[in-house]
Amino acid sequence: MKPTDFAALWTEDGNVFDHAPRWARLRSLMRDAFPTYYSTGVADPFARQVGYAIRRLDDLKPPLRPDDGLRGGIVGRAFLGDDPSGPRYGKVTEARLGPEMKAPDEVIRDSIALFRGLPNWNHPLTMPNVIPPANIAAIIAAMMTEVFGPNIIEGEYAWDVEISEMESAAILARLIGWDPTRAGGLYTFGGSGCYLYGVKYALTRVLGAQSRCTGIRTDAKLLVSQQGHYCKLNSSDWTGLGMNNIVEIETAKDTNAMDVKHLEHEIKRLHKEGIPIAAVVCTMGTTDAFAMDPVAKARELIDKYGNPEGFGPPLLYCDAVIGWSWLSFGNYDFKANPLGFSKPVLEIAEKNLAMIREVRHADAIGCDFHKVGWAPYNCSLFVMRELEEFKQLMTRPGSDYLQERTCYNPGLYTLEVSRSGSYSMAGWATLKFFGHEGFQAVLGGILEMEHYLRNLLDDEPTLVCVNPDDHGFVTLFRVYPKGVNADKQYRKELTSPKYKDELKQHNELQGHVADKLWEWFRDGQRHAGEYAPYVSYTTGFRPTTYNREETDPDAVIYAIKSFPMNLNVNPRAMETVVKLVLAARDEVAKQTPSPPRATGDCPPPYDTDPEPVDCQPPDGGKLHVAVQSLLSGTGRRGG
Repeated sequence: MKPTDFAALWTEDGNVFDHAPRWARLRSLMRDAFPTYYSTGVADPFARQVGYAIRRLDDLKPPLRPDDGLRGGIVGRAFLGDDPSGPRYGKVTEARLGPEMKAPDEVIRDSIALFRGLPNWNHPLTMPNVIPPANIAAIIAAMMTEVFGPNIIEGEYAWDVEISEMESAAILARLIGWDPTRAGGLYTFGGSGCYLYGVKYALTRVLGAQSRCTGIRTDAKLLVSQQGHYCKLNSSDWTGLGMNNIVEIETAKDTNAMDVKHLEHEIKRLHKEGIPIAAVVCTMGTTDAFAMDPVAKARELIDKYGNPEGFGPPLLYCDAVIGWSWLSFGNYDFKANPLGFSKPVLEIAEKNLAMIREVRHADAIGCDFHKVGWAPYNCSLFVMRELEEFKQLMTRPGSDYLQERTCYNPGLYTLEVSRSGSYSMAGWATLKFFGHEGFQAVLGGILEMEHYLRNLLDDEPTLVCVNPDDHGFVTLFRVYPKGVNADKQYRKELTSPKYKDELKQHNELQGHVADKLWEWFRDGQRHAGEYAPYVSYTTGFRPTTYNREETDPDAVIYAIKSFPMNLNVNPRAMETVVKLVLAARDEVAKQTPSPPRATGDCPPPYDTDPEPVDCQPPDGGKLHVAVQSLLSGTGRRGG
């Protein structure tokens, strides 16, 4: 076809004539399925379709009925839609690419169907883990990036959207107490991404930039609390350092935080043996116990002993993905208490602030906005105190097809080269929306609801809170059979091996009750007059006092947990939790419980879970890394 004939296929408005080839006519039709590049002054087809999708999603929410009421009432089930069956994975391997196009509206309807049965994270009865709903400012800011696709690989491809990452880093640096003209930050794919950045930064700093060429050939050690998150395995594994190079630091029984004496013992031992430490990782808010490690003491010991000659200084990294937002209380007047928190909550907030402030001694920290920032997944910020050092250690040569036309080019030193601007826009919008006072109100409000639940537990003799001294967002509690004084029985089981058989029996009860609540949550029916809450449980909150080394896997404490992370949780929801836990306990007592059936009907190759690698450290020890439930986030010890 001649160029003139080809050009003649197109109309003045950019469409094609009917006699054009089919590919051209299809291409012309598809234009309406993409946002326009110009403003028409009238409703854009994209805006119409977004509105349509949101309305259809809204239809999945439980409808407000006259008898529900809004004054503390609980509206409907805690999952989306009205179909409690599923998930339905059985036919996934039958999927094929269709021969023809589908209309966007039809694809949207198919997409909406996948959300049926999903837990409704905004529902007041949803509190299984640190999974909050996202705020509207963050959702919309992230969605905007899907329209125009800024890629924060470099300023040229993101332009001023890069400001969202740079300003976020400056805001966090000031909250921490670092110089924002020296600090920097990178948005990444989650807390594990932050951890991976921290470990790689540490290895390059300690082993030298040449290790990036030759690979890891030295068994540098990663010192982490026993309560540390299991992503320590991911990072040591994926960097090639190896999981056997994790050195677990014992934790204090009263705080669950890193034991300073054992930390010093291990640092001294490694220094004496000439073994370098890549990083000391301080966990600043474990999932369940909300333990915060002593960062100032860790800094003191790192500076005192350092690494053997020939190695760079160890990195002090703070895994603060849950704890970081307490920095927002840095300007709070605890004496005047302008937000009017109750005395117990005020005291906890002040303690949390004092502990999290120690992150200023770190070299880098990780912050999750999709946890305690109420932003969409994924949205995490890795912040380093000295950006220039990080860049010097991690920068790679540029590519032949990218030209660095602006002064900000993080793609030269980031793990992910292309990075969606949705991460940074969501986090930045959250910081702008919340401000100090917003974070304070939300964080303090969670503690107020938690305090109310703990008072309800105190009023019921067969229930006992097992983490009354923890200052985080979760309440862990145990339920006992009718007629049993929960507080006295728990103390016996916690402290005396004479009650080990009863401990095992009552641990099983916690699991059966949690399974019954899960069953009730999924069936979508009312039980004891209420819809069931969505809660979870932990199979190893703490060992018994006579099993500190955890040599006996049965001498640990199981507990049901309430993690009230959304703003719709109210006193009525907490009352429902207590009521349904007791009802589930009574129901379990009437029958022989059977283990819950795995749902989903997975076909091959999705129907098996392979055995994990069982690392055996050379010293004959064993890492405490058995993760019983990804939802719970805890194993025998991991936080």
